[in-house]
Amino acid sequence: MSTITATSALPAAKRSSERWHGFSLRVAYGFTSLLIFALGLYGFDYYFLDAAQRPFSPQHMLLRPSGPVGLGLGYLGTAVFLLIFLYPIRKSWAWMRSKGNTRHWLDFHVLMGLAAPFIIAFHASFKFGGLAGMAFWIMTAVAVSGVVGRYLYSQIPRKLNAAELSLHEAREEQSRLTEQLAQQKVFSEAWLKPLFRLPSPDRIRNQWILFVLLEMLGADVRRLYWMSRLRRLELGFWGKLISLGGLLDSGNEELERVVTIARKQALLSQRMLFLSRSQQVFHLWHIVHKPFSYSFAVLALIHISVVLLFGIK
Repeated sequence: MSTITATSALPAAKRSSERWHGFSLRVAYGFTSLLIFALGLYGFDYYFLDAAQRPFSPQHMLLRPSGPVGLGLGYLGTAVFLLIFLYPIRKSWAWMRSKGNTRHWLDFHVLMGLAAPFIIAFHASFKFGGLAGMAFWIMTAVAVSGVVGRYLYSQIPRKLNAAELSLHEAREEQSRLTEQLAQQKVFSEAWLKPLFRLPSPDRIRNQWILFVLLEMLGADVRRLYWMSRLRRLELGFWGKLISLGGLLDSGNEELERVVTIARKQALLSQRMLFLSRSQQVFHLWHIVHKPFSYSFAVLALIHISVVLLFGIK
């Protein structure tokens, strides 16, 4: 009895964890966006002034790097900078690897990597010169490459526990989804066929790696288009309006069930096709991302040390 209960409770616990993670991530992105919007709105006029005119602005004492707001943003940026490195530290320390879900850690790692350049830009009042400016642009490159890395990470088929699926397991999942699609009565095979159209394996195998990445992005865009088209085929005027032309959930349970199965099937087929190349790109991305990250860390620490030793104006 207890074994059955524990087994049945496990998926529920995972679903609860995923819901809590999704909620927490949305709140974090919302708070970050609100902070950036508020700072931009309040300091809009000040940030567009020339350096010679800024001291005469009534906002100068608050928004300059050494002002209460500027300094506070500097402290916040330093805290975010330190938190960013928790993710790579977790991967290196065995006792931390058991804490939480790898994908969840990565999602917040990406969020902080995106937020940091904005926070530092407002801290510096959008004046990027010298060592601090060099650190900022390296940090921006790290943030952009981080977004690419998160996308590549999502292209590798995974289980709920974040372990990579074997090719055999992926094919089994693909067969199961194919069987479910064959049983549905909402869409004909002809309507579904464009959703599964992908480049040939030979083409992907022989392409330059940058073009492989562009092919992945193109496949994602095409899948989004064909999913919205499938919804539009079944929806009336108001349904199309509510779902923004089929881009959002239509509220039709049977339609959404079939669309979800088709999306999973198309996505899995894409990931299986690109698997070896996406792993290759992901490896090369690590080679580029890490040196940028560490060089930014060194420059940021030098900047913080100089500020603490000599002060800022």
